[in-house]
Amino acid sequence: MLIMQRLIKILQRNVILVTMILLGGIIRMFGLGAVPPSLNWDEISHGYNAYSILETGKDEWGERLPLIFRAYGDYKLPVYIYTTIPGVAVFGLSEFSVRLTSAVAGTLLILFTYLLAFQLFNRRYVALLAALFMTIEPWSFFLSRIAVEANLALFFIVAGIWFTLSGLLREKWWFILGALFLGLSVWTYNSARVFVPLLLVTLIFIYRYELIALWRAQKLFIIHYSLFIILFFLPMFYQLIIPAGQARYNWVAILDEGAISQIDNRRNTSNLPGPLPRLLNNKIVYFLDSFGKNYLSYFSPDFLFSSGGTQYQFSVPGKGLIYPTEALLIAIGLLWIIKKRSKETTLILAWILLAPVAASLTRESQHALRSIVMMPVPQILSGVGLIVAWGWIRKKKLKSLALIIYIICLLYYAESYIGTYIGTYKTTYSWSWQYGYKEAVQFIKDHYNEYDQIIVTKKYGEPHEFVLFYLPWDPEKYVNDPNLIRFGQSEWYWVDRFDRFYFINDWQVPKMDSGKWIVESGSEIPINSNTLLVTSPGNYPPGWKMIKTINFLDNRPAFDILEK
Repeated sequence: MLIMQRLIKILQRNVILVTMILLGGIIRMFGLGAVPPSLNWDEISHGYNAYSILETGKDEWGERLPLIFRAYGDYKLPVYIYTTIPGVAVFGLSEFSVRLTSAVAGTLLILFTYLLAFQLFNRRYVALLAALFMTIEPWSFFLSRIAVEANLALFFIVAGIWFTLSGLLREKWWFILGALFLGLSVWTYNSARVFVPLLLVTLIFIYRYELIALWRAQKLFIIHYSLFIILFFLPMFYQLIIPAGQARYNWVAILDEGAISQIDNRRNTSNLPGPLPRLLNNKIVYFLDSFGKNYLSYFSPDFLFSSGGTQYQFSVPGKGLIYPTEALLIAIGLLWIIKKRSKETTLILAWILLAPVAASLTRESQHALRSIVMMPVPQILSGVGLIVAWGWIRKKKLKSLALIIYIICLLYYAESYIGTYIGTYKTTYSWSWQYGYKEAVQFIKDHYNEYDQIIVTKKYGEPHEFVLFYLPWDPEKYVNDPNLIRFGQSEWYWVDRFDRFYFINDWQVPKMDSGKWIVESGSEIPINSNTLLVTSPGNYPPGWKMIKTINFLDNRPAFDILEK
């Protein structure tokens, strides 16, 4: 209650901050179901599992209140799914309800960026500027509009560090909330499972004398706090050593079969004498080389201010994660905190240096989602840099002109980014969002009773989950369906059938003119004369009647719908 009163007082005294939070909420939630143009398979999985828990208390596999969701075999952490349940309960199963959790987290992140910056520097304008940059910057804006665990985990981390520092420097009971939020973060996103323990160890080292003094004065409280932390982290470490906990990392690990083949090839083709090929080409050297290159790539100006990485679902191609107008400010802010040398600046430096570690452990470099924990440091550095720069020029005659030019440049980049995001990006990259499934399932829903069999291609990935989500299908009925064909293969779980639905590999579709086909699980399915087919464009056997074509937003065909 005291914490809520403190937060309310902060907001009551700060109209500018409230305005930024409202603006941030509006731009994160307006048109949330339409841009990006559709839900991808991970968002669909989050939503349907939340719906299943809401309706039955079990996930789509029939597991009651799991601590890790099997989903497609990628084993999703639980917090995002559970926090999606209230939105689904209020707004129904929809794009908006699934993405609402992330949008709310991104909005609250603005507030806690302000609080953390003010806690560290005790300067209101630095905190306000950091909050402003968090409000409008592409990195937070983009990832707050999609259902990703990383964005929710970032909110928990920032809030958790602020509560922890508040407990250390003000009222000790705030420690408990710090432990709660940091504990929730490691059950939300995998990168947090690496970053948060590293940051906590660093925090303990930086504030060791304050913690020792607290220990001497409040031993029982520290013991209770430590037990609360262990409650979250001990099960996490256990989960990391079991196959379910390792499944997600196995898909993206640096040392996979391809890496081992490269190592062997380099050894066999090396012209170096004696043991040198083996000394220079082994798993340790390969891992360290890849990790080092990945790590440095996250500080690349191209990644941060220009390209934003190559993952179309986590950033706008050709647009940076941070506006170029902040590059110089971040540099100035970084130089200032290095020179200042305090506990607070040491924490900021440690944060930015530790943030890319988890992302660097995977094959892909410059991954906007996995490196999200770098925020809110760039925004805070920008705020510090702008205040320092203003201090340099405030006595100059052209100070007003410089400020006007900066604001114009910032508005230009913001307008350009948002225009591209809601225009070109939405249209050009609708295919990367598996656009068309909703429209296809709507057609199926309207004509469900007209067909004995409904066949859907697997070309765009996991069609069964889109059918379950958009109909929507009773979770209890799905789990207990006698026609359900679900099996594990290649560290993934595939669905070939439930009810009257069949899901078939795209390359198998043209073979259906034989009157039957064998689905991936090995089951033989006959084709009767009352069948609906949803397939990729032009990919169907002769003798079928075309009913409808569904296009991507750039007017390229996505699905053909036919009947027999």
